[in-house]
Amino acid sequence: MVAWVPSNEVSHLSTFQKYVGVGTALGMNRLVHLQRFYELVEECTSRLGGPRRLSECTGRLEWPRRGVYFFFEPGEARGETGTGSRIVRVGTHALKAGSKTALWNRLSQHRGSKSSGGGNHRGSIFRLLVGAAWLQKRSVDCATWGVGSSAPPDLREKERSLEQRVSELIGRMEIAWLAIDDEPGPNSLRGFIERNSIALLSNLEGTSLDPPSSQWLGHSCPRPLVARSGLWNQNHVNENYDPAFLDQFESLAAKTNVQ
Repeated sequence: MVAWVPSNEVSHLSTFQKYVGVGTALGMNRLVHLQRFYELVEECTSRLGGPRRLSECTGRLEWPRRGVYFFFEPGEARGETGTGSRIVRVGTHALKAGSKTALWNRLSQHRGSKSSGGGNHRGSIFRLLVGAAWLQKRSVDCATWGVGSSAPPDLREKERSLEQRVSELIGRMEIAWLAIDDEPGPNSLRGFIERNSIALLSNLEGTSLDPPSSQWLGHSCPRPLVARSGLWNQNHVNENYDPAFLDQFESLAAKTNVQ
């Protein structure tokens, strides 16, 4: 049995050590790892002044150059791990050597255009997945959705209303992030945190924890990894996680600038 040691009795212990209590790290299960993970995300969110609704975000806000981001969706609540909203997507950016993409650049691609309300799902897999799920749920056909890496203006115009709907859906979501200003590349610490966070959150294998609500749009996504994992992610949802990433996360969370 994993014991919780009250923080007021052992204030010098880390969050990790409090959860371990009289046991060892080897005895911890996924539930406890998830509880610790959410506690660390909450620490970051608190330091940021709370989560931010994506539709209200602009490039004029203070953003770290690089980081890992977390999306929370209205109506999607945690269950077994505690109270509050569950994370529905994890992502990062600039994982290829030489990439110049910044955190806000990537988030703005997911948000879409603030002026037109549209967007480009060919530049955001998140938008593509949400749009595909909406089409399936509404039994609407859009044969060009997700086809190709680019499209001519006339085709984009035909997709405009769906792009606007996707912007509305994603824009309602709230975000938090963990600043990690490392260099782009396949061995990026951001990549390590991203893939282990996804693998930990994913319900694709084993016991389902914090499952999506019955109304979650992702149930209608034609990409089975989304519906089965409970996340708007496809990569890393069927991988094992390394619990050691939580120690890295804790160290980085403690350095998050208070806003």
